[in-house]
Amino acid sequence: MPGTEGAELRREVGLTGATLLGLGSILGTGAFVSVGIGVELVGSWTVLALVLAGLVALCNALSSAQLAAAHPRSGGTYEYGYELIHPWAGFTAGWMFLAAKSASAAAAALGFASYLVTDARFRFMHSVVAATAVIVLTLLVAGGLRRSQRVNALMVLLTVAALLTFAATAMVIGPGPDSEESAPGGLRFLEAVALMFVAYTGYGRVATLGEEVRDPKRTIPKAIVTTLAVSVLLYVLVALAGVLCFGQDEIAGSTREGGAPLAMLLRRDGQTGVSLFVTLGAITAMLGVLLNLLLGLSRVLLAMGRRGDMPASVAMIDPKGATPRRAVLVMGAIVLMITLTGELRAAWSFSAFTVLVYYAITNWAALRLPAEERLYSRAWAMGGLASCTFLAAWVEPWAWAIGTALIVVGWAWRALFRRLVRNRGAEPPR
Repeated sequence: MPGTEGAELRREVGLTGATLLGLGSILGTGAFVSVGIGVELVGSWTVLALVLAGLVALCNALSSAQLAAAHPRSGGTYEYGYELIHPWAGFTAGWMFLAAKSASAAAAALGFASYLVTDARFRFMHSVVAATAVIVLTLLVAGGLRRSQRVNALMVLLTVAALLTFAATAMVIGPGPDSEESAPGGLRFLEAVALMFVAYTGYGRVATLGEEVRDPKRTIPKAIVTTLAVSVLLYVLVALAGVLCFGQDEIAGSTREGGAPLAMLLRRDGQTGVSLFVTLGAITAMLGVLLNLLLGLSRVLLAMGRRGDMPASVAMIDPKGATPRRAVLVMGAIVLMITLTGELRAAWSFSAFTVLVYYAITNWAALRLPAEERLYSRAWAMGGLASCTFLAAWVEPWAWAIGTALIVVGWAWRALFRRLVRNRGAEPPR
């Protein structure tokens, strides 16, 4: 497979395309999966959890925006940490991104399967359907960004239409029977905020693809802020409409049964036609998240290959399609393996811890930006760093243990791999 090492990716993404890529990265596992998980944990308090998580995401979004505007290269926080903090900090961010977003991609694939295969008798087909989606979209992304953008735009439009249709239908149905609900314990609420935060983190995909965005200093900040604002409004609208109409018990039960709560709720209420349309929107949403995650994962792996933290072969760019095809295929294979062994809730909790670590480093890097490159007050980065560090403590203990062990494994990989490169007579890039 021919390729060019050290080449740059083409800048072919404008403001509309960047915003749609951000929305495609968010609207899926967030609105169609995490809202159900949140309601299961804290009921109607999910709306407040979404708002607080949105504020944390805003801090991180502004940090990502100004970093990407100053350093518009593939790799996102991996690059920022490398340049502004220390190579080990950059590597930790890149390594955790690969881990977190590979798990998120698997969650999206499994979520897609849960909407497509709703009959409990065929639950065994979930892994097969999810794996097929991973393979098909990996091949699509490997074909180049332009084709991926067109498919993503169609998916986003269908997804937004489905979410608005669900909210409107729920409001027309009106309030359901009252159910007793007490305020959740502090630990459960903080866990819900941490899990809801994961639902917003797709805006960072715009920064990760910074090398392919036209006029990055203007386009990236606008696209990131627009993406986050639209996502917050849609999430709160869906959560509020769902809780008021169906209640905590119904949503939690639907989430536990199949991971497809929105369509299932409408179907139980006799709204068969609307349920089918929402199901279609959920399918396109999950596929959109998976597509955009494969884009982001491949660009981070590309950046790590360029700096010598991964094999140089993954840094090769196909000259015809201007795409890091090898990096795409490698990440597609990793997501496929996780999908075949994954479980939706477990993937989500693990992703929460790793993403919080990733964005803590993002905010740390933003604090190190020179004054002339800073677009926003340092207070935003300080708030983001404090919030990410605090929320990471409330993720489930097993996710903490696995995440910490993963960091140690990553550090060992970097030390051994770079030593191996030196022993072969080459000096890895810094």
